[in-house]
Amino acid sequence: MDSLITAAARALATGDPLGALKRVALRDDAPGLALRGIAMAQLGDFVRAKALLRSAARGFGPKEAVARARCIVAEAEIALVSRDLSWPVKTLEVARATLQSHGDRVNAAHARNIEVRRLLLLGRIDDAERMLAELDPTPFPPASRAAHELIVAGMAIRRLQTKRARVALARAGHAAHLANIPALMAEVESASRVLDAPAARLIARGDERLLLLEEVETLLASPTFVVDACRHVVHGEGAVMSLATRPILFTLMRRLAEAWPADVSRSLLIADAFRTKHADESHRARLRVEMGRLRAMLRPMAEVSATERGFALATHHASDVVVLAPPTEERHASVLALLADGESWSSSALSIALGASPRTVQRALESLAATGKVQSFGRGPARRWMTPPVPDVPSILLLPGPLPSD
Repeated sequence: MDSLITAAARALATGDPLGALKRVALRDDAPGLALRGIAMAQLGDFVRAKALLRSAARGFGPKEAVARARCIVAEAEIALVSRDLSWPVKTLEVARATLQSHGDRVNAAHARNIEVRRLLLLGRIDDAERMLAELDPTPFPPASRAAHELIVAGMAIRRLQTKRARVALARAGHAAHLANIPALMAEVESASRVLDAPAARLIARGDERLLLLEEVETLLASPTFVVDACRHVVHGEGAVMSLATRPILFTLMRRLAEAWPADVSRSLLIADAFRTKHADESHRARLRVEMGRLRAMLRPMAEVSATERGFALATHHASDVVVLAPPTEERHASVLALLADGESWSSSALSIALGASPRTVQRALESLAATGKVQSFGRGPARRWMTPPVPDVPSILLLPGPLPSD
């Protein structure tokens, strides 16, 4: 490897893409193309970066499998950052195996980190943790250690483990300063701000207040009966019951919890659950059926009893009932939560991350765009969506992930 290539690689390793381009901007050999591609990626031109990396991969000879694998890993990272979740993961796995077999453990570990970050983005926390457990970050250079600790912090935040998250972010900050890469230090600072931002609203007995993530963790660990409107689950009596696939039952559950210890009228329950202003006997019959289903599911946790004017919730042992709601409630809050990371997303990537149909996501984006909450650029398959420069307060609880008790 000649001196210019070596100098450009060192510049990229320290987060200086312009310094790297000064040395290889006019080179069309495979190593030069690869470094130019990585530099363009660091500058945010992902389209040009991918084209350069693919040209570099084609330019390396049959004996340069490691160099081709490094190009694939770089392209996979660009796909992740640009939220191209349809990029073939198998290709990355093959590249990682190639790097591992040739002794390039640092880049193999970087490939593994990319796989874990993708799983984390999709909310597959258990799979991500199992994969990350295979890595020992001790021999990594500072930049790779910082990236590793950011992943650990992200997992801890999704599981509402704030102490573990703070420790991981402290280690990430130390490693980022050792690497002396401004962009990496900024990423750590941005991740740290999540712990000090409102994560949810506590609604109890007609009063509301904002909670930090640490306060949410404390609340869910307490004996309080909690109806979590962020993840559509109920916490009580040491158990967790998901109503994510039962929207009508969850609406009824939330209304009963918000009114506790008082009851809720049948007319209000019908209007909220069935979205109708004019109730007839069929609606009242349907309400009795749904209440019967809710009563059967809640039996290990609480009781739902009929009153003269409606229904009331009664817990077995909990002395308090509260509702945990997002800081700002939106019809398409889960879409906004993903877009709040500041990256541009395609509608197909949002569909994959949310587990929703492409048409459902497209309708949500169009609705949000009509109110100015999201904006798009590009056309056709290249169209991307993002939030305006100053988005509403997002909630980490709306992002894909396991239940807090998992």
